[in-house]
Amino acid sequence: MKRLFPVLCCFIYLLACRDQASANQPLPVEVVPKIANVPTFDSGIKTIHIFVALCDNKYQGIVPVPVRIGNGQDLNNNLYWGCGGGVRSYFKNSKDWVLLKRYFVDSIRLERIVFKNKSENCYIVADAYDGRYIKKCTVDFFSSASGQQKDTIQINGKVLGINGNSKALAYIGHDGLMDFGLNERFVNIDGKTRDVFILSCVSKRFFGQYLIDTKANPLIWSTGLMAPEAYTLHDALEGYVKNESPERIRTRAAKAYAKYQRCSENAAKNLLVTGY
Repeated sequence: MKRLFPVLCCFIYLLACRDQASANQPLPVEVVPKIANVPTFDSGIKTIHIFVALCDNKYQGIVPVPVRIGNGQDLNNNLYWGCGGGVRSYFKNSKDWVLLKRYFVDSIRLERIVFKNKSENCYIVADAYDGRYIKKCTVDFFSSASGQQKDTIQINGKVLGINGNSKALAYIGHDGLMDFGLNERFVNIDGKTRDVFILSCVSKRFFGQYLIDTKANPLIWSTGLMAPEAYTLHDALEGYVKNESPERIRTRAAKAYAKYQRCSENAAKNLLVTGY
């Protein structure tokens, strides 16, 4: 049965692949060196760090999606990044967020984008991981959720906390834990509770066994197969930046998923749940 999960999961992905690659011309990519030895960051700024494992026909255990959107090394056409429902394209076209920065990080994280919310003191930092490194993406997510991995970046004169220094973390992509296990334990090391969003198939089941030691608070994750496109996270974050209740955030996420996947809101709420 375990081997069937990724097959079923990605069959749903294939049915959900409505969007064509974004027709927008790519922005210039600036290579920015990592800032080292930054002692403090502005704790009054709410930062959400998003980890995106690019969809990859070759290196992930999925039923292949169309070649153009399933190349885990192609940012501009990837299902979870450059397509209309991808993180970069969807948030770039949002009326609620403005794109501040876009740059190359390293050979694993092919691109980082930074957005600022137009009405709240809140930022998004999203990293696109080369699809062949989905395991690394998953480990970095858990390490950040536990506080074991922390970092900062500078943007427009402000120092933002990312990884374990962020207020919330999100994972988007294929559920690689259907294909591989992790030897690491991600035990919380600083006593802080971080909010997390995990948009991936059956994520409550597969991510839960590792997440519990991080002491993170799962605001949105899934009980079944899903299409983890950016509109669900976008609308959930609309409530999150306004400090709404977990149930209200869940309702926003379910409404978005129901709209784009053409299912009932009740079905979407059964799929997208909050808490352990």
